[in-house]
Amino acid sequence: MEDLLKNIFFAGIGSMALSYEKVNDFVKDLVKRGKITVEQGKQLNEELKRVVEDNKDNIQNSKELENNIKNHLNNLNLATKEDIDNLNKRIDELEKK
Repeated sequence: MEDLLKNIFFAGIGSMALSYEKVNDFVKDLVKRGKITVEQGKQLNEELKRVVEDNKDNIQNSKELENNIKNHLNNLNLATKEDIDNLNKRIDELEKK
């Protein structure tokens, strides 16, 4: 469960970084092809940077949410994959006797 939460969290961060790069490349291409001016490209990039900065708070909130979920799961005393694997090993050893 913890790995799933981490994967979701990092996928979100990766998507945001990838989106930033793609949009930045797209803006550069628009400037290169003369569809927008260099100044307009700079403005778009500044707006994009602002959006990314604003989303840093969301990322921090997501990390806090992930930690809260982990704490709640730990408080439920649910068996982890490692616990189950250990029990399966013990069962296998006992069956061999």
